[in-house]
Amino acid sequence: MNKNIRNFCIIAHIDHGKSTLADRLIETTGAVSSREMKDRMLDTLELEQERGITIKLQTARLKYNYKGEKADKGEYILNLIDTPGHVDFSYEVSRSVAASEGCLLLVDATQGIQAQTLTAVYKAMEYDLKIIPVLNKVDMDIAEIERTKQEMIDTFGFKDEDIILASGKSGIGVHEILDAIVERIPPFRKEDTKILADEDETAVLEGKEITTAKALIFDAFFHEYKGATALVKVVSGEIKKGDKLSFIGTQTEVTPIEIGYLLPKMTESTSIKEGEVGYIATGLKDIHRVHSGDTITHVHANHDHVNVEPLKGYRQPKPMVYASLYPVEASDYESFKEALEKLSLNDAALTYQKEYSQALGTGFVCGFLGLLHLEITQDRLEREHSIDLISTTPTVEFKVLLKTRDYSKIPNINVSNIDIDANIATIRTAAEFPEGSMFEEVYEPWVKLDIITPEEYIGPIMELCQNRRGVYRHMNFLNKSGNKNHAIIEYEMPTVEIIVNFFDRLKSISHGYASMDYSLLEYRKGDIVKVAILVNEEAAESLSFLTHRDNAIRRGREMADKLKELIPRQNFKVPIQAAIGAQIIARVTIDAYRKDVLAKLYGGDVTRKMKLLEKQKKGKKKMKAIGNVEIPKEAFMAALKID
Repeated sequence: MNKNIRNFCIIAHIDHGKSTLADRLIETTGAVSSREMKDRMLDTLELEQERGITIKLQTARLKYNYKGEKADKGEYILNLIDTPGHVDFSYEVSRSVAASEGCLLLVDATQGIQAQTLTAVYKAMEYDLKIIPVLNKVDMDIAEIERTKQEMIDTFGFKDEDIILASGKSGIGVHEILDAIVERIPPFRKEDTKILADEDETAVLEGKEITTAKALIFDAFFHEYKGATALVKVVSGEIKKGDKLSFIGTQTEVTPIEIGYLLPKMTESTSIKEGEVGYIATGLKDIHRVHSGDTITHVHANHDHVNVEPLKGYRQPKPMVYASLYPVEASDYESFKEALEKLSLNDAALTYQKEYSQALGTGFVCGFLGLLHLEITQDRLEREHSIDLISTTPTVEFKVLLKTRDYSKIPNINVSNIDIDANIATIRTAAEFPEGSMFEEVYEPWVKLDIITPEEYIGPIMELCQNRRGVYRHMNFLNKSGNKNHAIIEYEMPTVEIIVNFFDRLKSISHGYASMDYSLLEYRKGDIVKVAILVNEEAAESLSFLTHRDNAIRRGREMADKLKELIPRQNFKVPIQAAIGAQIIARVTIDAYRKDVLAKLYGGDVTRKMKLLEKQKKGKKKMKAIGNVEIPKEAFMAALKID
């Protein structure tokens, strides 16, 4: 075992400077030459560079020559994992934490502790990680260093001398951080890891040696030439080039075409030793055979590797938001299916299930961790695979207690999503929702919502939560001393109320200072109705949505008004209606283009005018009967933004 290896990740709230600090660590250790260096080196996706946020965890193997006094001098290998900060990508953080022994906790000196800071720390504590607190952006004029330090001491119990003052932009404190990683983060010991299999834990307690080679896949991606590629942490033993390996979860045996380390570019090596982080390029084109959380071991001649107990992987994340994605061109379906499969290899939190819509054709109902996750996924599919997509209105997963067991009476229901014993259907789209006479009760998911805000915004934020059917629980203050207090407000709220526009409204009310985090609580009974959208008296299922009865009329009107702006005028009147069952709750009409048929008249009897107008009226009526209204793609996108 190499005592000179340190595995660590960087955790923080979004926009607290993780990627910029990672750049300085890479630059200072010389992992990348100054000629190849660029801003946000580990943000490899075009979308990440464009939006300035991290979407995917990324790893880099750094070499650092330690010259301090608190540890053995010499060269250390530092395996860095940069993580996303947005609440929608928290699953990426949990996988990074499981592959590390320590972490850098970054807090922005201009913003203080925020919601994802707390969540990230709790995850690190769950895996017994050594936490190194770092106060970032200390060189900015508006930095509140003393107040933020006091917040960190009061909230997490850090000591003043443990907090490192740094700046990712100017490089302040980078050498102190590198020294602290070597001094404070322990080397990998399989006896201490939280991901050992039960049989391995028993062996450790009995003082036995674990001889079976095991590696945990913490991420995977598809390489155009090297096939499905797994990012792994070797927990016991050693994996060498040419070894025949077995993926326990998928029962796949393969001899990798390449193994190595990310420096941060893929660099081939002859082996990956115990405690190290590296990659295994399998050469497999079937991406279903490699997935995050699986365990890799050696293939044995006597086939006893099939009995090897896997490492403790990850809890599969529960999608919070569901939306259906359809290709605009039906001929793109196969390309779309392949693109979705490749993306799901790289994004383990994405779930999808095939479905068919009469209006939009064949597509997939997909599960996402939040609205940003949906937006990013759609963007990546369109950019990376050149496919135009339409997204339906996002919704959550409802549970419906049915009155009948004859499921043929319920059109569009997915029988595979029905719990036959309890007679409860899981509903993910408005199209599947049964008529009122077919069900007894509807249950909707609720979340525990934590909001951190400066105290001057408490009133408007509580009003926002109350308007969204929130149930107040309690409120605490982070910094009781000092002149600028931050409050943690806890609410319980229906998930459907926070998935659309809640985050934008929160940021608007607090001028960008408030932050939020949420986690699933339970399912509770709710008065949920389906609001059907009718365009030219034909149902537009892809625009229909599920909502609470109290919000149905308001949201129906908003949707109708928005569609009136976006759907082009036709040569006939187009009514847009929102309905609950047979009851119309909102209606607007798009006026027709109208030719002035009287322009050629220069006088004469009024009956001549009436005759021409009547002829025009008949033509419009016929046109309306046979005319189709094409709903533009912008209308589907606007539906995502309805408050």
